[in-house]
Amino acid sequence: MFIHVANPIYDSVFKYIMEDERIAKTMLSALLKKEVVHVTVRPHEYSNTTRDTLSMFRIDFAATVREREGDVEKDRVVLIELQKTWLNTETLRFRQYLGAQYSNKSNIREEDEKGFAYPMVAVYLLGHRVGNINEPIVYVNHDVFDYNGNIVKEGSEEPFVESLTHNSIIVQIPLLHGNVNNRLEKVLSVFDQTQVEGNTQQVLKIDEDKYADDNDMLYVLHKLTAAAANSEMRQDMNVEDEYYKAIEDRDTAIMQRDKILKEQEEQLSQQSEQLSQQSEQLSQQNEQLSQQSEQLSQQSEQLSQQSEQLSQQSEQLSQQSEQLSQQSEQLSQQSEQLSQQSEQLSQQSEQLRNMAKALFASGMTEEQISAMTGIDAENVAKLLN
Repeated sequence: MFIHVANPIYDSVFKYIMEDERIAKTMLSALLKKEVVHVTVRPHEYSNTTRDTLSMFRIDFAATVREREGDVEKDRVVLIELQKTWLNTETLRFRQYLGAQYSNKSNIREEDEKGFAYPMVAVYLLGHRVGNINEPIVYVNHDVFDYNGNIVKEGSEEPFVESLTHNSIIVQIPLLHGNVNNRLEKVLSVFDQTQVEGNTQQVLKIDEDKYADDNDMLYVLHKLTAAAANSEMRQDMNVEDEYYKAIEDRDTAIMQRDKILKEQEEQLSQQSEQLSQQSEQLSQQNEQLSQQSEQLSQQSEQLSQQSEQLSQQSEQLSQQSEQLSQQSEQLSQQSEQLSQQSEQLSQQSEQLRNMAKALFASGMTEEQISAMTGIDAENVAKLLN
């Protein structure tokens, strides 16, 4: 027989059923895969059905878990932090809540003088998928290993280790598609969103006969049926619908804005790339101009040096020319002196010739003339001829 029940993904419905100890024990026993013999809700700040705090629901439990060690049954207290969210942006808040749990002094074992804390398990009921994980339920458990990677069995429940680590259970509600292969999947089947009835998510249509042999699950369905018939509960669900509709509208607006910003960013990136290329071209041109300027500067320096050399050579040539001019003037003076001396010698020679001819005409011989004048006989002969 099909019945209509309230959808437990709504915070108000989930809070309503989880505050029931029997349902809490049923749910937690299935999640932990251990018998929970007692459970209490631990005080904390609830997320209620106001618009500011609706995005996440959180509830903390102290569960007494019965474990078997050989033939001996042993009860131990485990702290369970259960968080449910429909948004995929709450990771930071999850970490903040965990940090608060680690720093909470009330989580210290009362009988422990060393200050060891109770073991803790974090349960995340997510209304979205986690990456590429295709399993609807995954367990993230810590183990203790030696250097070679072998498990140290004695370390897993060591109070010191348990005080500094925790296990996690992640439930991806969108992947609960009616497959029931174990106890946990049977308990969580009431979250299967493929059973939504009508145009609203507030009501699920469930086949009660599938749970006929399970009194605990029939009790869960009874509570969910009562919630569906509760007018205040339906009003709370309406508030949540309005809130999530506002979130969807906001996210749509944000997506559109992000799309526009991305397009603008791409345009700016292209413009920046073009400017970068132009800047690179200008830089290359500037480098070329700098090299040309350097070459011109070197050429100018060379021309200046050559001009200096030519100026020095011209100065040297001018000095040499002046020296040659002085030498030429000296030679001219010497030539004039020689000319004068030559003329004097010519006159003297003419006087000697006239005197020699006069003496020869008076009857003197060449020998007598030579003796008288001191001119050798050969030159006397030349003068007479």
